[in-house]
Amino acid sequence: MVNFDAVVIGGGAAGLFAAALAGKRGKRILVIERSAEPGRKILISGGGRCNFTNRNVSADNFVSGNPHFARSALARYTPQDFIALVEQHGIPYYEKKAGQLFCRRRSRDIVDLLLKECDRATAGVKLLTACNVLAVEYDGKYRIETGHGRFEAEALIIASGGLSFPKVGATGIGYDIARHFGIEVIRTRPSLVPMRIAGGGFPLLAGISVEAVAMSGKAAFRENVLFTHRGLSGPAILQISNYWKASEPVIINFRPEINWLELLRQKQNLSRLPDNLLSDYLPAKFADFIVRDVSRRLPLNQLRKEEMDAIAGRLTRWEVMFSDTEGYDRAEVTLGGISTNELNSKTMECRKQSGLFFIGEVVDVTGWLGGYNFQWAWSSANAAAMAL
Repeated sequence: MVNFDAVVIGGGAAGLFAAALAGKRGKRILVIERSAEPGRKILISGGGRCNFTNRNVSADNFVSGNPHFARSALARYTPQDFIALVEQHGIPYYEKKAGQLFCRRRSRDIVDLLLKECDRATAGVKLLTACNVLAVEYDGKYRIETGHGRFEAEALIIASGGLSFPKVGATGIGYDIARHFGIEVIRTRPSLVPMRIAGGGFPLLAGISVEAVAMSGKAAFRENVLFTHRGLSGPAILQISNYWKASEPVIINFRPEINWLELLRQKQNLSRLPDNLLSDYLPAKFADFIVRDVSRRLPLNQLRKEEMDAIAGRLTRWEVMFSDTEGYDRAEVTLGGISTNELNSKTMECRKQSGLFFIGEVVDVTGWLGGYNFQWAWSSANAAAMAL
């Protein structure tokens, strides 16, 4: 039985960062990673360039059963703090849009940063890869049985992530450990994910992208919408998937800067076909899709008022009923997870299980697309590490 101050389950963004920070404070840390190498989800993130944070982060950028829960951790370790660490390591980066920061070279730069920080820990951080956790028990200390032996620790940090991207090793072990200790787990589902439409999507439009505002409830995102063979994707749809409810339609307003009804009325004396006019502002195939079954293939100067209203209505308030998501294989993150009611927001420690911490994606805190989930990993890891 090998003894540590804390064992971290999960060698991803949150787990490695928590280990590094705690190790620098003189704590003896063991990180257990199921995959053969640490940080595999980091490596594939951001198209291989890792959107490691966003300059403009607040609790409003997250979905959670408690919308205020993330405030404390985010305030105590900010995007500027992690940016300073990136600069300290000499990693070149750039801002893509709206505060989104990406590595200029490759995602591995962030993994290397985390491993170097672990190496700099005064008490040392031990990393075990290709190691499965078989059981976790508590009898005043945490006893972790693994395929590499048994370990003992005063504290246990669960940074196992969610269920998204199972191909890089994601499992539900964090939720299993929580349930073992009687801790509530909010129902999970794939999120930041393409959506499916019952009966099929848009094979004739597949690959076409249109700028739009996607709305669900009070949430609205202006980004591109991408048509697929099974439904819709693109940044606007991924963002709104955080808020999607199966019983309610998602409302889409295409090119919201254009008053479509006013445009049609201004051009109603022309002999042009309506789809021909719309193709000045939209992809031609999509324009044809919008007017199909509405205009009777008549020119603008022969359209009735209700036909113009119908075309404009399709463009400004298109209602889509999604049947499902594309699943965890295509999901950026997992929505739901460890209930925030179970955790101290300042330390990420369980209220009813001393020394047990949950950080990162495994918690019921899910960020928007654009670097927010990485910042939650850094901030929640810092909260737990400082509490050890």
